[in-house]
Amino acid sequence: MAEKPVQGAQVVSRVARLLRIVGRAPETGAALPDIVDAAGLTRPTVYRLLNSLAAEGLLDHNTETNTWHLGPELYVMGAVAAGRYAIEDLARPSLQRLADETGESAFLSIRRGDETVCLVRVEGSFPVRSFVLHEGVRFPLGVASAGLAIMAFLPEEEVDRLLDDGGARVERFGPAHSAESIRANLEATRRAGYTVNPGLILEGSWGMGAAVFDRNGQPAWALSLTGIEQRFRPERQEMLGKLLLEEAHKITQQLKEPQSR
Repeated sequence: MAEKPVQGAQVVSRVARLLRIVGRAPETGAALPDIVDAAGLTRPTVYRLLNSLAAEGLLDHNTETNTWHLGPELYVMGAVAAGRYAIEDLARPSLQRLADETGESAFLSIRRGDETVCLVRVEGSFPVRSFVLHEGVRFPLGVASAGLAIMAFLPEEEVDRLLDDGGARVERFGPAHSAESIRANLEATRRAGYTVNPGLILEGSWGMGAAVFDRNGQPAWALSLTGIEQRFRPERQEMLGKLLLEEAHKITQQLKEPQSR
């Protein structure tokens, strides 16, 4: 049966969804079956859209591994847009200090809609690492330390909307991500100023995060540290949290400074 024509706005939404799905696997690429499952579209529709995006340079198909990758045209667009969103340059010194002082891997994540996206990673010196987070990885707000740190300082009505997900977080990430559990973590984050993620995504892989605020006082980014459980014992959490808050505050203050023209 022939598929019904799709309205323009719906096509744009589908294309954006596919680009995000492929972008989640920057190193290995995304296989067609995985893209189809994540997109919730038919295989012929996904295949047709992927090939159209590849023809425009927005995606690249590796014929040897049969995987899809973000394409060169997106690199060009990203380079052009980077000047408008130059927080990475502001954040790198803070990330380097965090990695140097703690030995843990340090990250910058940005809020995009109802998700966080990891933008930058700086590895620490400690040889045993957690690999849950890397550039391009997306998590729903309220999941992982960056998403919890940002969500804790959103208006309550927005938190309510985000948590009204029909159980999607629990289904994907487990019972520790119920609305009640997330609310408890948000409250603890507001009290401390930073969040602690005690292996909620992957057992033994811990994280801590602190929000970075934009010029309007909205939580738009987060700094985070990840590592193994033994490196995040209660006696060390206070020190790590203090360092995260100091660096997040530095970036927030720099963002408030007038931009040079």
